[in-house]
Parts: sequence; structure tokens; C-alpha cells
Amino acid sequence: MTSATRPRARGRALTGALATLGLSIGMLMSVGSSPASAATWPTPNGSQGVSSTISVSGTKDYGMKRLYGTGDLGSGSQDEGQGPILELADGAVLKNVVLGAPAADGIHCLGSCTLQNVWWEDVGEDAATFKGKSSSAVYTVSGGGAREAGDKVFQFNGAGTLNVSNFAVQNFGTFVRSCGNCSTQYKRTINLNTIEVTWKGSRLAGINTNYGDSATLRNITIIGDSSKKIVPCQKYIGNNSGKEPSTNGSGPDGTYCKYASSDVTYR
Repeated sequence: MTSATRPRARGRALTGALATLGLSIGMLMSVGSSPASAATWPTPNGSQGVSSTISVSGTKDYGMKRLYGTGDLGSGSQDEGQGPILELADGAVLKNVVLGAPAADGIHCLGSCTLQNVWWEDVGEDAATFKGKSSSAVYTVSGGGAREAGDKVFQFNGAGTLNVSNFAVQNFGTFVRSCGNCSTQYKRTINLNTIEVTWKGSRLAGINTNYGDSATLRNITIIGDSSKKIVPCQKYIGNNSGKEPSTNGSGPDGTYCKYASSDVTYR
């Protein structure tokens, strides 16, 4: 479930004053007086190359430093097996960091974790992968944004609940995907609240109905998709054999895809 190599996006004029609050000026404006605006991005406070995965436990605040892959983490490929820039232990909290290009396989959470004000300038294989094995695991993504994800932004391989709020995503394949063909499968719960989505993209949430997954969408703003091509919630029939899963419909149903038309605004 990879995709072809895509052009690399580079830095834009960015803003950092509100980034520490987990909200960009663009995200605030999209709710208020400027419906056409998309999120702007924080200015990194220096850059650091990472040649081997950094292990994080407890709380780590990078103060808006940009991390990017070098050496084995610097190929810029879409290989499934490459390592992450950061690996978070169960209960770890990661704050105020920008992942630049190349970003390898982004961030891995081995259990419950919190990603607060984390930004991906150019997603590598995935932005973050959630891998906890407990049904009580909770993964929280609060603030931040990701762009240039040729495939997935958030890969949900483990068990538990993923909460994403106050987040901006632009130019992506699937925003959050419950693993469709992992060798060990779980019931997964996805909650998306206050998400700014800028075309282009394919799916916001992809879930497996046969494992009891659900996705709840609230306060979703989609910018630039006048034809409504982005699917808010795509249902699949998952498997544990490694085969590509088949689709199982889309749209709200009150059980698996939990949202109403009023939860999604197009601008």
C-alpha cells in the first residue's frame, strides 16, 4: 500500500506565533472571516539530521526544531519496512516539532501517545503509525498538520482509540487508515474533530466494518474540492492475510461511519 514517488514540497512563508497553541493562523481564519484560506505553517527553529531512530519516553519538547532523515533514514522512499524518525514508548508525549524531508516512516507510537503541535512538511511513507496492542490504548494528535502524503497520513495498525483534533492536511491519499491487511487485527475507533482538509485527497477515514471499526467525524472543513471527490468515510472488509482489502461502501450509517452532512463543510 505504497504509492509512486511524488514531487517534494519545500518550505513556504510560515508563521510560528500561534503554533505553540496547536492552531495555525490559517486554521483560525478558516473558521472565521476568510473561508478560502488554508493553514499556514510554523517556522522551524533550526534543523537536525537524524540518521538512526530516536527513542522517546516521557515528554519531549523540541521547541519547533525541524528533524529530517539522513543515512538509512534519508532515502526519501516509500518502502514499507523503513524505520521512523522517532519511536515513542507507551505513554510518551511529543511536542512542538517539524518533520522535514526526507521523513522516512515518520513517527511510531508503540502504545498510547500524544502528539502535540507536530507538523509534517512532506510525509514520507506515513506521517505516524499507531501500534499499541491494548484495547485501552489512546493515541492523541492535537494541533499540527501534514502535507504531501502520496499514500497515508496516519496508519492505525494497533488496537484502541485514535483522536485527531485541530489538524490541517493537504495533498494526501488517505488521512487515517485502519490497517486493512495486518497479520493481527483489532477493533479500532477513530475520532476526527476540527480538521481542515485542502484538496487534493482521496479519503479521510478508512475503516474495517468486519472488525467493528468506527470513525466519527465532527467539524470537518474541506477546501477546494468543489466536485466532492474526497470520501469522508470509506468502509472496507479487512483481512489478516496481507491481501488488498475489498471496499464495503461509504458514507454515514450511524454504526461504522458516524457523521451527518452538517459535519462536513465545503469551501
